[in-house]
Amino acid sequence: MQHQDQTYEGFSGTLVTDPAHTGPRPGVLVFHSIAWRGPIEMDAAERLAAMGYAAFVADTYGRAPEGPEDCREMMNALNADRAELRRRIEAALNWMRGSGATNGQHGAIGFCFGGKCVLDLARLGEADVKAVASFHGLFDRPTWETAATIPTSVLALHGWDDPLAKPDEVLALAEEFDAAQADWQILAMGGVSHAFTNPGAKDKAGGKNYDARATERAWAATESLFAEAFRAEA
Repeated sequence: MQHQDQTYEGFSGTLVTDPAHTGPRPGVLVFHSIAWRGPIEMDAAERLAAMGYAAFVADTYGRAPEGPEDCREMMNALNADRAELRRRIEAALNWMRGSGATNGQHGAIGFCFGGKCVLDLARLGEADVKAVASFHGLFDRPTWETAATIPTSVLALHGWDDPLAKPDEVLALAEEFDAAQADWQILAMGGVSHAFTNPGAKDKAGGKNYDARATERAWAATESLFAEAFRAEA
């Protein structure tokens, strides 16, 4: 895909829909964690499709990584260049917009690094992005100037014991989106760590641990968020 004179190869391959739902429908981007697109992202897309949405699994890396270290290097490069990350997020949004599968209403979810991506998507201030849900995302603000007013409903699904998003960062996120007059929610869950949706996360002492109850609570909140946001524009 071409976007701002650059080619991004990873944005045109993964659209998930449910044949039980036909015609244009709200579209939801799925942004991946540090580990790139995997079972968690694809399962999320299937879940969104079953809700009646067109799910688009984005690829902010633009190519298949060669292993965990390659993933880390690519993520770190984008963390260090938030303007480039913004371009890739915009490219993913434009891919979804141009797919012909959506009805003009859009949203997004993201996991870990992808949770940061959806918050940056909301920070663009795009009117057609109705809602985003950040699953154990990272809250640091980008270097570029964010929209003065954010029309997107924002849901941050957060483990209070997450070492990558400390309480002061949670407060800063609330203050940021409050100042932008956004409809925001933070579901902060006690005793829950980073990566709580990942069944492979089993390092509670290190702050990364799967939590089935937190995962289901997060999904219930996300389903409610999208049902409200998309119904309001129906």
